[in-house]
Amino acid sequence: MKSIVVAASLAALVAGANSVPAAAQSAATELVGPPSSDSEAVRTGPLPARLSLAQAMEEADARSPRVVAAQAEVEAARGRQRQAGYRFNPILNVDVENFAGTGPYSGLNGLETTVSVNQRLDIGGRRRARMTLADAEFLAAQYRLEIARADLALEVRNQFATALAARDSLTLARENEARARELVRVAQAMVDTGNEPPLRAFRANAALVQATAELRAAEAEERTARRSLAALLGSSVAPAELVEGDLWAMPATVDSLATLDVRLAETDRLIAEARLQGQRADGRLDPSVGFGVRQLRDTGDRALIANVSVPLPIFDRNRGNISAAKSDVAAAIARRENAVVNAEAQIANAKAELEAAEARLAALEGSGIEQAREGVRLAELSYRAGKSSLVEYIDAQQAYAATQAELIAARQARAEARAILSRQAAADGDADHQP
Repeated sequence: MKSIVVAASLAALVAGANSVPAAAQSAATELVGPPSSDSEAVRTGPLPARLSLAQAMEEADARSPRVVAAQAEVEAARGRQRQAGYRFNPILNVDVENFAGTGPYSGLNGLETTVSVNQRLDIGGRRRARMTLADAEFLAAQYRLEIARADLALEVRNQFATALAARDSLTLARENEARARELVRVAQAMVDTGNEPPLRAFRANAALVQATAELRAAEAEERTARRSLAALLGSSVAPAELVEGDLWAMPATVDSLATLDVRLAETDRLIAEARLQGQRADGRLDPSVGFGVRQLRDTGDRALIANVSVPLPIFDRNRGNISAAKSDVAAAIARRENAVVNAEAQIANAKAELEAAEARLAALEGSGIEQAREGVRLAELSYRAGKSSLVEYIDAQQAYAATQAELIAARQARAEARAILSRQAAADGDADHQP
């Protein structure tokens, strides 16, 4: 029994020298546990009746299952990061020899008991490789979380811009329908006074029918856009009104090398290199050393024993896995270069689209829309005075409506270009990416 007590003490010493204390393990277990219910819960319930872009962004982040899933993946990577730091556990061996035999070894007469502790030594760098890999995977999980948020923000900005454009198009359709209705009244009055043939009244009624149909289509598109925005935010009830916010501004600088996608690709390269390091470590020799106590029954004496075991790399030197890991590193480097090229192209295209949209808006918001509005006013006065035909008046109204539609489209294009640039310029938030 004394030999067992001594060996147990040896095991405790080895464990203390090669692993994290029990208190630290307990604390780590608490930290590695699943996220709190607050972080896992997805917000439910109706959206605010009046929804701004800032509110839509906040609602999306709180309601999106993809963000919750990415947060859970970060916590999982955090747990693997902590686990990677632990050393190999020692092994307790108890050997009983020379009993239940014949002659002097019958029964327990020649019993010998050996209690020893074996510890695998990490001289090949396996623990370091595990920790490097876990750190890189934790970093990648954080980037994926930020990418999920950035992609969701891009979708929300685009859908919000689409809903605003649908709202403005509905306002335009109502104005067009009201003008067409007024045109019918004026045309009928001109017919009644003999200033216009009855055919002109039919032409005005046809324009009213067309304007009414366009109004119904605009109403449906506006409802669809609000419902689509609500669905993106995880709600089945669409907001009653959208409020334009101040989140459309273009970021000051957009660096392709600092985009989240490039950062993630760079982290994937680090992961591939860490796996290569781990495969090389697996090909190295890690000996195990042991020491213990042997109890000799014949004499009642005790003696220390020691042993060293080393695997012999005769058949398996892990060369295949090392070769595969090298190829994975080359592929990760190529993917990183591709991510840089894609980011540069997306940024350049978005900047070009933004410049084009800004130029269109400058022209339309300046003299374009005013000239079209003044053209309608003059055409109406001329028509009422009998100096121009109904067709010219209708043409002026259609030109004004087309200019307004172009203005709405240019505003939407500007918002979408800014959304892309904001997505590319998205930072990694408050996350700490230092392993």
